[in-house]
Amino acid sequence: MAEPSKVLYASEPTLDVAEFRRVLVESGLGETRPVDDVARLKTMLANANLVLTARLDIEGKPLIGVARGLTDFSWVCYISELAVSKSAQGLGVGKGLMDEAQRQLGPSVAISLISMPDAVGFYERIGMRRMTDAFWFSRKR
Repeated sequence: MAEPSKVLYASEPTLDVAEFRRVLVESGLGETRPVDDVARLKTMLANANLVLTARLDIEGKPLIGVARGLTDFSWVCYISELAVSKSAQGLGVGKGLMDEAQRQLGPSVAISLISMPDAVGFYERIGMRRMTDAFWFSRKR
């Protein structure tokens, strides 16, 4: 029986937009992200200052997960996407990406995010604390 593939976590500030789009679609987040607007996806990547990836350590190094965030690297980081391809969900990739974010940001930077309803349990299981007083202005498009 073949040994399971190792997952490689890295910072990839120049992540290819097609790979980003593919993982958004495969993860299910494509339903709530502008996956048919490549220019907007490019802008999303270009203006994020934390882009972490999870890739399988096999030929071609396929992308299976992405964490995209905005941070000051001093006080707080907002994770705007944590996307893991459905084929890799349940294998610890999402937790691995969050662990990598914590490692790269260091102990003095808090991490915040807004969960999709079906992912709340995941965030609670990895030790994130639920906050009740977040606020939101909806986008117009």
